[in-house]
Order: sequence, then structure tokens, then C-alpha cells
Amino acid sequence: MPARLARGRRQRSSLSAAARQVLSDEQMRSRYDQFGEAGVKQGAGGGPNMQDFDLGDIFETFFSGQGGASGARRRSGPTEGDDLRFDLEIDFQMALFGGEKKIRITHLETCGTCTGSGVAPGSSVKTCETCGGRGVVNQVVSTILGRMQQQVRCPTCGGSGQVVEKYCGSCDGKGVNKKSKQLTITIPPGVEDSNRLRVRGEGDAGAKGGPPGDLYVFLSVKPDPRFRREGMEIYTDVTVSYVDAILGVTLQVPTVDGSVDLKMPAGTQPGTTLRIEGKGAPKLNNVQARGSQYVKVKVEIPQKLSNKEKELVTALKQEIKN
Repeated sequence: MPARLARGRRQRSSLSAAARQVLSDEQMRSRYDQFGEAGVKQGAGGGPNMQDFDLGDIFETFFSGQGGASGARRRSGPTEGDDLRFDLEIDFQMALFGGEKKIRITHLETCGTCTGSGVAPGSSVKTCETCGGRGVVNQVVSTILGRMQQQVRCPTCGGSGQVVEKYCGSCDGKGVNKKSKQLTITIPPGVEDSNRLRVRGEGDAGAKGGPPGDLYVFLSVKPDPRFRREGMEIYTDVTVSYVDAILGVTLQVPTVDGSVDLKMPAGTQPGTTLRIEGKGAPKLNNVQARGSQYVKVKVEIPQKLSNKEKELVTALKQEIKN
């Protein structure tokens, strides 16, 4: 199930000069914080000459627009849909050489009946007479502070500025429907863990016929027990006997392309790293450009020797001394 990537919403922060004057009174603000409106009324010393001012900005800024209507007006027109996130696990080999992966997502699609408007076909849409299409109405309240004017969401149209005769029955007036959909994702060669792919237009459909968001596919790569990758380089270990390390040998080394022969020279020391050119990871989107594979040699020293082995090793030791 894809998760939604939240879009930031800018918050209205402008306050009228009169509103700033009220908020700058520390004593009044403190009383309001402790006791709410009752505390302000108790501490008020205003009289009939107090100037009228609009508190709509204060209410919207500090109470997330409760009673205000600028948010409602912003939502009345087409808006872009949300982006979605989908987490996809792929194997080590697909990360190197790419491929296709089928996924299933659930997102919001524009309603085919009303084409996203939320209005039933053939129904009329009229300008709200109560607010004149503004979506807000002014409300004057008399308090001990004086007469205050604020804007509130229109009770007739709910802030949309329009009165709809009949809403679409297919989407319940939302303009969008939740749909399940299968997509084929193309994984480019050379991707790494935590890379993301962007699929345009496969996010949620926008409100009121707005454009859809995008789908972001976040990749995680399954580890391979044989290999370790760092960028375009691949690392692996190989264990050899102490005799092969002394005499040298041709090794069968696993690579991402299959096993290859690797000549290990005589006298190879433990921890020596051998390089196989062109067997590393490809460059992103370019399988022709590849890094190298590095093979670290681990020499196995036996804990127990047979009598024959002891004789041979002892003879070798004497030979070295001589």
C-alpha cells in the first residue's frame, strides 16, 4: 500500500495592526492563555470609544483557521493531488542489470462520471447568494473589548462560494474515487539501495479536476551472501589452503556474470586482494561501463595434521633452514 507524501501548506501569518496591538499586551495575552476569553474580558478596560478591528487573522493564525475562510477559498478551485510512496525490494542481480517489476498500488483517480467536478451531470451550479461567491461572510460581535468584526465560513455554501443543485452519485461529490491499479516498473541498471524512481502522474488525482501527483518508488536491495557492493566496485572473499597459497593455483571465482578462472601466483600472502577487471557493477543506466571485482584471499591453516603431513612440513622447515 503506497503511503502519501505530505505536501507543505503555507500558513497565513499577516496580522492587522490592531490585532498586533492586542497581542503585544503581555498582561492581556497572559490572561487569555490561562483563562481563555473570560480572562480577557475580566482584564479589559476598554470602553465605548474602542476602535473596531478584524480578528479574523488572529483566529486563523492561532487556531488553524477556525472561523476563517481563506482556506476554504483556496480549496474551491482545482488543486494538485498528493504524491505517493511505494517501497519495493529487488534482488542484487536486478539492481546491477535492471529489469521489470510488477507492483499494485491504490490511489485516487478522477471520477469518470463528473470528470472531477463532484457535480452530477446536468445539474446547475449557482453563485451563493448569501456570500456573493466569496465563501465567507462577515460577523460582528460585541464584547467588552468593543465591537469586533471577523470573517467566518459561509453557512450556506460551506465556503465554496457555489450552491450545487445535485452532487455526483458516483463519487459522493468528492470528484475522485479510490482505485487499485497494477503498474510495471522499469528498473534501470546500476541502481543502489535507497535510490528512488519517479513515475509521473500515478499519485493521487487532484481535487476539482486538478492534476495528479507522482508516485515515488523507493528501492531496497536484498543482500547477496557472496558479494558486497560499493558503488561500481564489487568485493568477495575466497579461501585457499596454505599449500595453494605457497605453490600458486588457478581459482574458480564466482562473479555476478558466473564463475571465472583467476590465477593466484605462488607465495600469495593472507589478505592479498586480487582484481578482476570489468566484473564490477555497471554505471547507472550504462551496462557497458563497469567497475572491477576485488577478491580477498583468505588462507586456511589446518589445526590438525596427519603424521605424513607433519613429516612433509618438518622436512620443508629443515630445507628452508639449510
